[in-house]
Formats: sequence, structure tokens, C-alpha cells
Amino acid sequence: MAILSIPEQNIEIRDPNEIREFFTNRGIFFDQWECSIQFDDNASQTEIIAAYSKDLKPFMENGGYETADVISINKLTENYDAIRSKFLAEHTHSEDEIRFFVDGKGIFWFNLETEPVFNLLCEKGDLISVPAGTKHWFDAGENNPFVKAIRIFIDMTGWIPNYTESKLELKFSDFEMPK
Repeated sequence: MAILSIPEQNIEIRDPNEIREFFTNRGIFFDQWECSIQFDDNASQTEIIAAYSKDLKPFMENGGYETADVISINKLTENYDAIRSKFLAEHTHSEDEIRFFVDGKGIFWFNLETEPVFNLLCEKGDLISVPAGTKHWFDAGENNPFVKAIRIFIDMTGWIPNYTESKLELKFSDFEMPK
């Protein structure tokens, strides 16, 4: 279940309809899909994508998305600290960054510059589409990370990060993931 936080205003919103409205008002797509399938660690990308094809296929067709893959991060992920530091630095992409969480959790942070920085804790069943050009960063957590998400692309080269070098993310480095 998603949790929206605005740390500088000490605001936390847990109602999915309020979260959806908040994001819609800012041009960011958020939705929740049925996510009842449990995968073991050996599940292939093909199995995971096929399991959600009834939702994934029309979503991709409607948005002009061409490809999908699965990202899986856990405590055994090699070079996790280096991977995490790349995700943690504020950046943009030349196309939308879309993630459907099939298991685990992680926090997307947003810097829209016209309002306080906010974040969304995404968990199993949450779908987020960060619009191209939106300043953001992502954290799967420092200790015991666990994320299994379907990534959706028009072209995978659009996912290459363009780092802002703002270092704004450092201001929020002590934020604790909501429970």
C-alpha cells in the first residue's frame, strides 16, 4: 500500500484515492493493480511479465510502450551500494520512468521545484509513471533492500539518467521509510 510523504510539512497520506488525486494534480500517473501472485526468487522475467499481461498489455498499447523487463534487487544483489548510489542521485530521464511493483518496496522522491519535495513509498501492486524530465531519485533502502518491479519503456535508452548534480537528495538522507 502506497504512502505519500511531504517531510518538510510533516504530512503523510495513506489513502490511495488521495494519493492518486495528489499525483494527478501534478501530472504524475499513479495507480494500483491487483497483485496476488507470489513469485519465488527463481521466477524468470518472462514468467513475471506473463503473469501480469492482462493489465500490462493494454497499458503498454495505450501508452505506446514497446518493451518491459523486470528489475530485482535484494540483499544478495552484487554491488548494491554502487547501484543504490546511482539511484539516489537526483536525475531526469528523456522518457517516462514506469514501475509496477510486483513485490518489495522502494521510495520515489520528487523535486518539482514549485513546492516542497515529496516522496511515495511504493509497494506490491503500486504503479508509478514518473514523467520524462521530472527531477526525482529512488531508494530501495540501505539495509535489506527488496524490490521486484516490472519496468516499462518506449525505448530503453530513454531510461539513461541525466544527473542534475543538485545534491538535494542529501537533505533527505536521514528520512526513514514509513512502516
